[in-house]
Amino acid sequence: MALVKPVLFQVAGYQNSGKTTLTLTLIQQLAAKGLKVATVKHHGHGGRPEVVEGKDSDKHVKAGAAVSLVEGGGRMVIHAENDKWSLSEEIDMLSFFKPDVILIEGYKKEPYPKAVILRDESDLELVEKLQNIQVVLCRNAELANVLKGLSFPVFEIDDGVNWILEYISSTH
Repeated sequence: MALVKPVLFQVAGYQNSGKTTLTLTLIQQLAAKGLKVATVKHHGHGGRPEVVEGKDSDKHVKAGAAVSLVEGGGRMVIHAENDKWSLSEEIDMLSFFKPDVILIEGYKKEPYPKAVILRDESDLELVEKLQNIQVVLCRNAELANVLKGLSFPVFEIDDGVNWILEYISSTH
């Protein structure tokens, strides 16, 4: 049963903090509960994400198509080119598929409810810089203990998964 408006939740942190691992865990757990999950991932490696060059959809876009869709065997691949896509445009696109939840990996400066992953003390600046933090997840127990007493819950990363699942369920 899809909602009219999906729950939006971000996973933020610096590179190699564990965002993808956490996002994959959340996808698996939410899907196991019967929720339809969509994801947006920021390609933070510079440049454009890879596409299969020379395939028909690539040729269509290079010829001037704004968007090309390929479907086969139930799989749909959309290739669209624009100068830049805003996160809200990407969310609008995913909303067409009527997900219950949209998980956003990256885009840390966006204002959506989020979990922030801290690798070590050098990442502490994120706690002060970012908006709408719902939970902080630490890669080590010592850091988690140092941060107890913040205005939001703090967990070791593995212990925070259940908190996020409860948060999404209660928002859903």
